[in-house]
Order: sequence, then structure tokens, then C-alpha cells
Amino acid sequence: MTQEIKEYDARLDSKKRITLRGAKNTYYRVREHKDGTIELSPRVLVHPDEISEKTVSMLDQSVANLKAGNVSRAVDLDELDELLG
Repeated sequence: MTQEIKEYDARLDSKKRITLRGAKNTYYRVREHKDGTIELSPRVLVHPDEISEKTVSMLDQSVANLKAGNVSRAVDLDELDELLG
């Protein structure tokens, strides 16, 4: 885990939002844990024009396979939960 740079108390405003002081990113992945902990991870979104032709082709093929029903069986994550839990 990375070292803590700053720590402060925050509260929800009337619309249930929290303001991040000095946020360095615009987008964050939010994970809410059962114990009430909220974890934020910075995200970098890519403009569609910056995605390579090969990647777009792979995505198109994946969508076509999904629509045609060419999919693998569902992955059972219960065993993983047991290992991690």
C-alpha cells in the first residue's frame, strides 16, 4: 500500500457528496466495502480516437460473438471468494 500523504475529515453535503481537497485526477474508481470504508483509485479515460484499430477490431469481434451466443460458460467465483475470505 502506498504511503499516506495527507489526512483530513470530510462530511457529506446535502446531496450526499464529498469534496476531495487538491484532487490530482478528474476520474476515480470507487469501491465501497462492507465495513464502510471507501477506496478511490485514479482512472485515466482514453478518447475513442486514441484506441488502436487492432483493439477496436477485437472489441467489435467480441461484441459480435456475444450477440451470436458464442460465449464460454459462466465463471463460478464462489471458490475464489472462499480463498480470499
